[in-house]
Amino acid sequence: MVKDRMKSVYVCENCGYESPRWLGRCPVCGAWNSFKEVSSERKKGEGRSWLSGGGERSTRVKLSQVRGEERGRVATGIKEFDRVIGGGIPEGAFILIGGDPGIGKSTLLLQVASRLAGPGRKVLYVTGEESLSQLREKGERLGIDLNGIEALAEADLERILEVASEFSPDYLFVDSIQTVYHPSLQSIPGTVSQVRECGAELLRFAKRTGCTVIIVGHVTKDGTLAGPRTLEHMVDAVLFFEGERTSGLRILRSIKNRFGSVDEIGVFEMGDRGLVEVENPSFLFISEERRERTGVALTALLEGVRPLLVEVQALVLSSPFAVPQRTATGYDVKRLSMLLAVLEKRTGLLLRKSDVFINVTGGIRINESAADLGVAVAIVSSRKKKPLSGTDLFVGEVGLGGEIRPVRGLAQRLREARRMGMKRAFVPAGSKIDGDPGIEIVGINDINEVIEICVG
Repeated sequence: MVKDRMKSVYVCENCGYESPRWLGRCPVCGAWNSFKEVSSERKKGEGRSWLSGGGERSTRVKLSQVRGEERGRVATGIKEFDRVIGGGIPEGAFILIGGDPGIGKSTLLLQVASRLAGPGRKVLYVTGEESLSQLREKGERLGIDLNGIEALAEADLERILEVASEFSPDYLFVDSIQTVYHPSLQSIPGTVSQVRECGAELLRFAKRTGCTVIIVGHVTKDGTLAGPRTLEHMVDAVLFFEGERTSGLRILRSIKNRFGSVDEIGVFEMGDRGLVEVENPSFLFISEERRERTGVALTALLEGVRPLLVEVQALVLSSPFAVPQRTATGYDVKRLSMLLAVLEKRTGLLLRKSDVFINVTGGIRINESAADLGVAVAIVSSRKKKPLSGTDLFVGEVGLGGEIRPVRGLAQRLREARRMGMKRAFVPAGSKIDGDPGIEIVGINDINEVIEICVG
């Protein structure tokens, strides 16, 4: 008798798209040479959902008659972490924390685990990358109380779930999901099939037992979550830990959160004793000096509900090359190209033969268009060699016609500007501002207006 061959499919390692044959380019995410052959054989009963109550048939109900679940939250005492997660860690949540290798994810998890390990709460920390002695040395170096943390050095998912079922922890930490493997799958740890299956099993465990599961995921060269990209749809919250390893500044950003707002950030500094909260991050992103400087403009960002003042630096000089350079650190290069085109078309400023460099100080990345005005004014200041006041703030989106468009949360931005000692703010004309902002407001309609006032 001839045995049936095991069927296989091809899976994109970047986004998890499945195809019956190999493809050079993924039709969903556009990645090249990302398809790997994996076995399509599934374990018996894998298709059952944990929501169906262990195989019982589900029935339809009126949504208005569904009872709501009251989820308790536990604050870790790390205010910046609690802010990002939405006021505390919800019970039974499934949370993914991503970031570059060596950025401090394990340090953050150890500090959070030590805060959660208190009377009446059990914590299990599973490490697949470090030995238990290495984990203990790290904890002692950081000055963390390790008495309440149970640790397990294991990568076999079945063994992890077996230990977790016996111990019944309130919080399960898995560091990291790329090192964990399911023994029934033939693929190596870190592949899409392994990550997806291990994530699904951990999700079932979290929802079945009410245990909060927090897993760590690494990122690829382009900054996206490697493998766990398929987990983003499963988990309740995705937190991204970012920062330059050469700098002590670290930013924890919420990019998905079913229990709170997204785009919220927490700011930390990496020190000898681990991560330290930064209560006033605006002081890190702008210099203490308020003198006039060429090519330096201040703008205000809104991360979630948190306003931040940042410093945008621009350097414009004649290019020795036929094709000038366009380089941006902390700012989108495509948006920079658009701003340069608008400035040349609407103001008559010749920039096509100049190298343009943009830097956002402090290591933060600008993800909103409200900083357009600050970037544009900094470029013009550098090009004309005219300094800008250190007490002026520039907030507004620049349209293709050179018009200044309104932005959200202007009142919060202005309150932060007043707190940081700003004297004057250039904002879109007609913006509604509730109450007295405490600083001089200059409403502008067009990019030429602010250039005439500030640069001349």
